[in-house]
Amino acid sequence: MPPRKQGQNSPLGPNAERALLEFENYLKYERKLSNHTAEAYLRDLAQFFRFSGKDPAETDGGDLAGFLRFLTERGVKERSQARKVSALKQFFKRLVKLGALRESPLARIISPQQPKSLPKTLNEDQVTRLLLAPSADSPFGLRDRAMLETLYATGLRVSELVNLTFSQTRLDPGLLFVLGKGRKERIVPLSGEAKRHIERYLREGRPHLAKRPNDYLFLNRFGGPMTRQAFWQIVKKYALEIDVARAKISPHVVRHSFATHLLNHGADLRAIQLMLGHADLSTTQIYTEVAKERLKRVHQQFHPLEGG
Repeated sequence: MPPRKQGQNSPLGPNAERALLEFENYLKYERKLSNHTAEAYLRDLAQFFRFSGKDPAETDGGDLAGFLRFLTERGVKERSQARKVSALKQFFKRLVKLGALRESPLARIISPQQPKSLPKTLNEDQVTRLLLAPSADSPFGLRDRAMLETLYATGLRVSELVNLTFSQTRLDPGLLFVLGKGRKERIVPLSGEAKRHIERYLREGRPHLAKRPNDYLFLNRFGGPMTRQAFWQIVKKYALEIDVARAKISPHVVRHSFATHLLNHGADLRAIQLMLGHADLSTTQIYTEVAKERLKRVHQQFHPLEGG
């Protein structure tokens, strides 16, 4: 949870509370992070200061070491620990920049090594079955098919998909003007198949869902924009119907599949980076590892000397 407003009862000391309130404003209004991302940072920071019981100016490296032992004893995974350390480093770096501290107490701390894990993906047959799962007999089915086709055709983040508007959509050339992280705009091409299903949804589905005029492309049953959680449930429902629930399908798995399948078919990594909206090419390079692992499995399965 984000830090409490000043004046309310809080388990944090007053100095930590004020510093967290300032950091919250910095994340939301200067770095322009989403509320979801900012609140995740703040939860991690609040947990640390509740554990240490100290103000930021009193914190030292030993407090972090104790915090990490505390997390390890409670079974918190290394990836989550690394995220919390990252949040703390950014917080103290901000205090140094503001002149509240001369030096970050964590400046010389090395973050826990994150285990290398590859993104979960679907194979092309599974994606095809997922796209075909919604029925075209209802406005909801038309909407769901259009959303799934758009997701797989573009690799959008789920928040970008559910918040798409008419003003961001150019169906004639088949382009989306997507507002991504940090409110950075990027242009993403639509496939002909996705374009066709969006057009059908707009003709035959959306008019039945629209309760009042608005600019959102994909509407929920109340006529408003869909939430990330609601679309996740839709994807989960169709995953169960096509019996691939074991793959733990989520909108992000479809995004990973989009990138992996493009790479498998020869797409340039830089082009994939631009479509995904990654700030750093190194983030996109994880998909080359996915492709390598797939090649290894194919080799082990079919090479005559592998004995598989």
